Amino acid sequence: MQVYGGSTGTEKAEPTIVTTTIEGRIAEELGVRERQVSAAVELLDGGSTVPFIARYRKEATEMLDDAQLRSLEERLRYLRELEERRETILESVRGQGKLTEELEARIREADSKARLEDIYLPYKPKRRTKAQIAREAGLEPLAEGLLGDPTVEPTAAAAAFVDAEKGVADTAAALEGARAILAERFSEDPDLIGALRDRMWEHGRLASKVREGKDQQGAKFADYFDFSEGFTELPSHRVLAMLRGEKEEVLDLTLDPEAADADPADPAQQGPSWYERSIAHKFGVRDEGRPADKWLAETVRWAWRTRVLVHLGIDLRTRLRTAAEDEAVRVFAANLRDLLLAAPAGTRATLGLDPGLRTGVKVAVIDATGKVAATDTVYPHAPQKQWDQSLAKLSALAEEHKVELVAIGNGTASRETDKLAGELVAARSELKLTKVMVSEAGASVYSASEYASRELPELDVSLRGAVSIARRLQDPLAELVKIDPKSIGVGQYQHDLSEVKLSRSLDAVVEDCVNGVGVDVNTASAPLLSRVSGIGSTLAENIVAHRDSNGPFKSRAELKDVARLGPKAFEQCAGFLRIQDGDDPLDASSVHPESYPVVRTMVKAAGTDVPSLIGNQRALRALDPKDFVDGSFGLPTVTDILKELEKPGRDPRPAFRTASFKEGVEKLADLERGMVLEGVVTNVAAFGAFVDVGVHQDGLVHVSAMSKTFVKDPRDVVKPGDIVRVRVLDVDEARKRISLTLRLDEEPSAGGGGQGQGGQGQRRKSGDRERGGGERGGTPRQRQGGGNRGGGGGRGGQGKPQGKGGQGGQGRGGGQGRGRGSGAPAPNNSEMAEALRRAGLA
Repeated sequence: MQVYGGSTGTEKAEPTIVTTTIEGRIAEELGVRERQVSAAVELLDGGSTVPFIARYRKEATEMLDDAQLRSLEERLRYLRELEERRETILESVRGQGKLTEELEARIREADSKARLEDIYLPYKPKRRTKAQIAREAGLEPLAEGLLGDPTVEPTAAAAAFVDAEKGVADTAAALEGARAILAERFSEDPDLIGALRDRMWEHGRLASKVREGKDQQGAKFADYFDFSEGFTELPSHRVLAMLRGEKEEVLDLTLDPEAADADPADPAQQGPSWYERSIAHKFGVRDEGRPADKWLAETVRWAWRTRVLVHLGIDLRTRLRTAAEDEAVRVFAANLRDLLLAAPAGTRATLGLDPGLRTGVKVAVIDATGKVAATDTVYPHAPQKQWDQSLAKLSALAEEHKVELVAIGNGTASRETDKLAGELVAARSELKLTKVMVSEAGASVYSASEYASRELPELDVSLRGAVSIARRLQDPLAELVKIDPKSIGVGQYQHDLSEVKLSRSLDAVVEDCVNGVGVDVNTASAPLLSRVSGIGSTLAENIVAHRDSNGPFKSRAELKDVARLGPKAFEQCAGFLRIQDGDDPLDASSVHPESYPVVRTMVKAAGTDVPSLIGNQRALRALDPKDFVDGSFGLPTVTDILKELEKPGRDPRPAFRTASFKEGVEKLADLERGMVLEGVVTNVAAFGAFVDVGVHQDGLVHVSAMSKTFVKDPRDVVKPGDIVRVRVLDVDEARKRISLTLRLDEEPSAGGGGQGQGGQGQRRKSGDRERGGGERGGTPRQRQGGGNRGGGGGRGGQGKPQGKGGQGGQGRGGGQGRGRGSGAPAPNNSEMAEALRRAGLA
């Protein structure tokens, strides 16, 4: 006798209504006290921003930092949406007259949107299904009877329900309708569906196959032409690449509920699947040789294959995409933060060069305050080849405007233009010029924007790009805020991401960066001011208009005279706005005006005046913070005030420094294996970092080539803007790919040359698997079988088709990889195709 039952872990205790508040749940998730969360929620609901709360309301939240507050804000939004949906569902079920006390309890205890929708599914209004039609034909008693008493012979039982007028022509039609009713019931049990979903997530795999005839057209997705990997092991960039391949009609994706390498000899894997056995057990279906047992077993199988699996597939596809999007957004946000907080060159006259060949190099001179002093266009490159004339023009401009920095955009003709700038620096050594390669990502977006046309109305669109390049060297934060964050190009697969989710995350990053640095209210642009806490675009324009009409602000108090800038907005923004050389020296610091009385008390205790106390480390450190704590200002605020007075208006960004590209290395053909070069990190993705070494094409340092120890997140090692030294591992001129390593003592491989090859394997826990770092050797199909178990190919692993992994190598675990599998998460064609463009993953 074959038994379908047995313990499956699908049973759950009777539901009870959970009374935990939203604040309590968030507190538990963040590991803080509920009163801290309640205080933060109250402030957020009152219109306070995260930067303001983190900086000026530490007593209220008991020192919650900006990262905790951002997490709190996001979870608060989710849980409130969950509550709104819960109430909608309760109202819907109540309106149907089906809301029992038990059902209400289950709805109220649902702790996620997925669980809530599982419970609601049987009651959710839907189009007429086969099951509904069968019920209308009176077939529900047949379904109930066969499920409840399998000793009844199905065909005999169905004969009593044949009724041509009701659309039941014969016994086969009656049994088909009964099966539809039971299948719907099986597929709408929330506890069962939840258990099956969890099992499939843990054990299932996403598989892809190339569509017939798409091999050439979809070559960039070659590594996914025959690919499979477990849901829990898939990195975000791989999920997004596969989904894009499907969208472009190159790949067919399937969600397999069980591992592809399941052992067919295992008795537990013969006959009905685990999922079918779970459904059967839940509804008491067993094979005991009774007349209806076989029909019921077939009904279970049919329900699993036609309804449950489809439903779970949709759910898990959504879960995969959501998880991949969340990670991609996190990477984008982290990279954007690093770019915005890159070291500013400061208030120094700058010559901006926007390189071009046929159309010439656009030139803009920016004075120390960022104002345009001069513009021009020179034609040093082919076809005009006016090298000497161009050099003479740039030399004259540099001398006339006392230029200190030369900013060169890193786009087309950048190295040729860099050479021109190098000759300028050498020829006019007395000017002490410094040339710097600058990312021009998003410059064209700014140039054509409405704001640019208002800011630089007298300049042609092409010249505005040169202005932007120069300004972003002076102050990257102040210039980059003028551009939509999504256009800056430091994300991966950003066009495949949720617009709302990405925008919300990136806007939060910009807000945190701007307020973390502070803004000079008398020089800031409207876009920069609009990112200050409490100031939107309208107030920003009003501040600029007031400044233009009345001259520079002399004090923070004058901000109250700006149209529509009321008490709440002033409270939120005042501490983040700086006024240099104003009436009150405290206005140049991050001390909030509401705290000025505390400073006056400190001044009195120190026996001096405000100007003398500011920056006086000895006098400030002689003061005891506890002496200035009162009912309005606690110890955290007083401590912050003392720190700020020591170094008022301190810029948290790093000191400015530049990278030096190797002379004579200007194009891919100039690169040689083993070369050690200096470069700038332009982008960081989940699988590694892209580095500009000055050859028009960023190279990749795969995560496995970043360190001799395991690297979980590439951003733990490098960040965009970092200056690093790298060794060239491999150069593929045909595909314009450069493989680099941060391990300078590592020699380039002799074979196998793909991206990310070589290097010691990365250890990643997944059962007892260990994965090698060099599985990029061989063709994509050869790599498919490489390095899955036991370490895989280390340096230059060759890989063998669908079999043993890379030979030897330094992958931890030693030996050869064996068996099927996808190998380690190395970069591949589809992942890299657009990522290797200058702007990074687009």
